[in-house]
Amino acid sequence: MFRYFIYLSYNGTAYCGWQAQPNGLSVQEVVTNALRTVLRSPEITIVGAGRTDTGVHAQEMVAHCDLSNKIENENILLKKLNSFLPQDIAIQKIIFVDNDVHARFGAISRTYQYHIITKKSVFKNDFAARIDIALDFEEMNRVAMLLIQYQDFTSFSKLHTNTKNNICIISYARWQKVDDDEWIFEITANRFLRNMVRAIVGTLIEVGKGKISIDDFRMIIESRNCSLAGTSAPAKGLFLSKIEY
Repeated sequence: MFRYFIYLSYNGTAYCGWQAQPNGLSVQEVVTNALRTVLRSPEITIVGAGRTDTGVHAQEMVAHCDLSNKIENENILLKKLNSFLPQDIAIQKIIFVDNDVHARFGAISRTYQYHIITKKSVFKNDFAARIDIALDFEEMNRVAMLLIQYQDFTSFSKLHTNTKNNICIISYARWQKVDDDEWIFEITANRFLRNMVRAIVGTLIEVGKGKISIDDFRMIIESRNCSLAGTSAPAKGLFLSKIEY
């Protein structure tokens, strides 16, 4: 067997997330069907580096697949797949890797970005959360630094998931100003829990509004009680932006 990494991006608006689901169309399903059709191999399966929730986007998702025959020209296959796939999914590159390299378990870090706009925007509205209330981003950054000090993020996880533990090692978390009307929260960790980034962003927005203090935020983390966290930020503002191996 020959293993290939597929780097792709997608607009997640129309999908129930990356992971194949019995009750909705997923990105994984669409890409798998494209591969099976183009390569005329109905047995192909793909494994993603992680899962994104309904409505969440990816600037960079990585998946691997095992093929019985080696691809003669990766660029030709890339063009054929992009011609077959819908406009909201694009393959960026396809590379041959060793058989023991795993898209999910081989990843050492993932980076997400969350976009916020502070006024109405015709072009950004579909990919950012609009917050009309003035936010104290300096305080939000001061509080975000606490995330690096902790590893148990039960307070920012969905209940009843299949994960064995809620331990994540966050190496970076910061708000960055794009322009006068847009901010991006970037966060990097070895792994993320379901809904984790959106819950963190929603809680940091409450910090920016002056409703949660730095001590409150610390208490929320240490409580391991997700009911104390802020309302999760809308999915449309969240992007999986980079995966490192």
